[in-house]
Amino acid sequence: MRMLIAVDDSDCSKRMLAYLVSHERWCGQGQAWTIFHAVPPVPHRAAALADADRVEDYYASDAERVLRPVRTFLKRHGIEPTFVHKVCPPAREIARLASSDKFDLVVMGSHGRGAAGEAVLGSVVQKVLASTKTPVLVVR
Repeated sequence: MRMLIAVDDSDCSKRMLAYLVSHERWCGQGQAWTIFHAVPPVPHRAAALADADRVEDYYASDAERVLRPVRTFLKRHGIEPTFVHKVCPPAREIARLASSDKFDLVVMGSHGRGAAGEAVLGSVVQKVLASTKTPVLVVR
């Protein structure tokens, strides 16, 4: 099974990864993991005021800050996934990747770091659910 696993630096992402590695069904032989992290774009006006190298450094450091602990955690559990990060709106890109790269399952935590105002599900999860036909596993 090919799984697209969306992560950020939220507690829900950490719980979701812990859930996956604790279940043979998700981490056993024959599972192919792609870990995806989206770095939201810097607003256009802010980017225009900063130099391009500084903006690129911000994107790279954000991705590394999120993906380094994920990489370490999964390596301890014997999982060697593919890692992808992009500068983009997360929900749109997760849905696009799920369809275009023919993933069998999208896995997400129920809330990300920006979902404080959402009562039941985070806004990224809601948008992905509304935008893809690929099954989505949401872990609380």
